[in-house]
Amino acid sequence: MTFDRRNFLQTSLAFLSAGTAAAWPDFAKAATAASASASQSAAPSQGGTLTYAVQQEPPSLVSLLDTNTVIRNISAKITEGLLRYDAQFKPQPLLAVAWSISADGLQYTFRLRPGVKWHDGENFTSADVRYSILTQKRLGPRGRITLANVERVDTPDSLTAVVVLGKPTPYLIKALSSAELPIVPRHRYGDGDPLTSPNLTAPIGTGPFIFDKWVRGSYVSLRKNPNYWRPGKPHLDRVIYRIVPDQASISAALETGEVDAATNVGLADLGRLAQLPQLKIDDSYDAYLNNAAFLEFNVENPILAKPEVRKAVAHAVDRNFIKDNVFYKRSSVVDSPIPAVLSSYYDDSTFHYPFDVSAANRQLDEAGYPKQADGQRFALKINYISGADFRHVAEYLRAALSRIGIKATILDGDLPTYLRRAYTAREFDLNLNGLGRLYDPTVGVQRIYWSDGVKHPLIWINASHYQNPQVDDLFREAAIETDEKRRAAAFRQIQQIVGRDLPVLPLVTVPSALQVYHARVHNLNNSIDLTAGDFSDTWIEPKT
Repeated sequence: MTFDRRNFLQTSLAFLSAGTAAAWPDFAKAATAASASASQSAAPSQGGTLTYAVQQEPPSLVSLLDTNTVIRNISAKITEGLLRYDAQFKPQPLLAVAWSISADGLQYTFRLRPGVKWHDGENFTSADVRYSILTQKRLGPRGRITLANVERVDTPDSLTAVVVLGKPTPYLIKALSSAELPIVPRHRYGDGDPLTSPNLTAPIGTGPFIFDKWVRGSYVSLRKNPNYWRPGKPHLDRVIYRIVPDQASISAALETGEVDAATNVGLADLGRLAQLPQLKIDDSYDAYLNNAAFLEFNVENPILAKPEVRKAVAHAVDRNFIKDNVFYKRSSVVDSPIPAVLSSYYDDSTFHYPFDVSAANRQLDEAGYPKQADGQRFALKINYISGADFRHVAEYLRAALSRIGIKATILDGDLPTYLRRAYTAREFDLNLNGLGRLYDPTVGVQRIYWSDGVKHPLIWINASHYQNPQVDDLFREAAIETDEKRRAAAFRQIQQIVGRDLPVLPLVTVPSALQVYHARVHNLNNSIDLTAGDFSDTWIEPKT
């Protein structure tokens, strides 16, 4: 299912010209136009169950306080945001039907959709919006940056929410999607700790699907919301997320029809699966997340505290090998933390560390770490984010480092173990991470280098513990700068600095939105964030 940005954009522009409150059907048409596999039949089939295989069990089912991709993809089917976005990130209505921004950029006023009910029958109101925004600001890994300038959320009536900022926040209007900032039910959380709320594992939302059951280690079941505010949607009766840790088993389940769609399919299997007439492959690039693999150096390790050692490691890594052999040419080499698609902000001038084993050995000698009698210089521990592809990258890194006299040990573990090692216990030397660079550098890139993550540890923020006051100041300036030229200049300067310091080595893009699905499945994607869409337009032909 290829995401056709041109057709999607044309229909989205028609949507915008029709007015925000009444034009949702045009968005549904856009979603249909965006699917290469859209059915030619007069109407979608109603009912049926979509069984979707995922490799990892999610830590929770709501992305309010953890934006892990596995959580986002399920959360967005249950819990909605204020807005969704067209192919150029222009906002469109969801729980908000209209919005305005004050001339000084300090007030965002949202008129909320009337008549929306939570899955337990309670009314959706502006109090839910206020709670969700302020809770993510306080506790969310991205909220501490995205919402840093939020001073308060006013609720003059039950269907109006006014976000009041202390400083301009030019990227905020792009940060309100269902997966990025879900609106959760205030009454469900009460006055308790949001991090231990039962809503995290048995969520109530306003979305097209209602949480049904979570059998740990086996599946998550969602059922159709019969009272969804979009008349006639969703088409499906049920969605089952099956947890299949082994990639070979995912491929086999697709071939036999045991599952209807899957992500985390083994890339080595794609060539074979593509030959099967009943299967289709969607490898659309997720321009909302801009996911990439990074190698983060623990700069609190005395050896890795030396920039010349970090640069030697960079020269020892053949990123093209990773691209071609681990990700089977379905990724690209990354030369800067800021995505190249954000061209006005992009600068790769200091990230020049070509694969050169001789240069790496020479730099380590000059840094005072000669090879000993056994051929080794020192030892390092590699922590890697769970998943077969990242395990393969870790194995490659271990072999690559051995060529320059570094003995590397790979630390295995599930996602909670990985997060504890990286952000709490800090039991690693090299951290192989997958991070979304997102739609704006303040939201997606700042957290990689933000020294606040050292003083106030939180998952997904600054695993390297890099601290540079100049970089912090430049990020602060860019976060509130409304002049695009000055904002771009700050981002370019940041890249020049961190490219020279190299606390983090960008590796390759990660094809995290890649899906394999049966031909009888239609409209899997209906938003710019692809797998984090809501399945409200998805339908499935009955099995014959």
